[in-house]
Amino acid sequence: MTYSSIVFHIPHASRIILAEDRQNFVIPDTELDKEILQMTDHYTDELFNLPNGNVKRVLYPVSRLVLDPERFLDDTLEPMADKGMGVIYVQTADGKTLRPKADSEARARLINTYYQPHHQKLAAAVNRALAQEGCCLIIDGHSFPENPLPFEADQTSDRPDICIGTDEFHTTEFLASEVGRLFEQAGFSVAFNYPFGGSIVPREHYRITPAVKSIMIEVNRKLYMDEVTGEKLPEFSDFCKRFQGLLIRIVQRFED
Repeated sequence: MTYSSIVFHIPHASRIILAEDRQNFVIPDTELDKEILQMTDHYTDELFNLPNGNVKRVLYPVSRLVLDPERFLDDTLEPMADKGMGVIYVQTADGKTLRPKADSEARARLINTYYQPHHQKLAAAVNRALAQEGCCLIIDGHSFPENPLPFEADQTSDRPDICIGTDEFHTTEFLASEVGRLFEQAGFSVAFNYPFGGSIVPREHYRITPAVKSIMIEVNRKLYMDEVTGEKLPEFSDFCKRFQGLLIRIVQRFED
């Protein structure tokens, strides 16, 4: 496995909400700003990057509040739909109304504007890696708050530094254990599929193509940012270099 077989997927880093999407939200700007602060995987676009730029990255361009590209399109298959946070969020983290349920036309517009193009880019990146290398490793890059948000089922406050999400088909035991070991050796506390689990795979390869591997890496925001202000901690740059060094080791560890 080489650099050209790695794809970084960063779906929740953007804070952007365009005017045509903002007009559908019913909460005032102050509450929307709070929601963006809580729900964004801040600075993961900077963390999940390598200085040499050799790894293909697929970044989602707008806020997940507009549409979440990591949800199932079918709300009957999406567990978070029961919380009003399916592919198109209608509730905030604390259960308030974010916007009315989209009608079929509005839903189709959002899916065609944001969901489909993003997944097409991810699938194209994976297919390119398969064509060139015969294999692909997706690293699904996220962050999570130090303390659980109200919508989360598990309100336990003892959270790890690093959460590693796995898929029973696309994440081998060796891949998961080695990634966990590298972070633990670097002094981080690690948990698997806690507080969040799973890892993304393009639909055309999901549970079909074993050559497509996927692992999610979630970083506790307390390590690099002030969760009250949203600002980077003074030591952000040093943490970023340290984290990216571990990503390089993960990539190198799984080279052929």
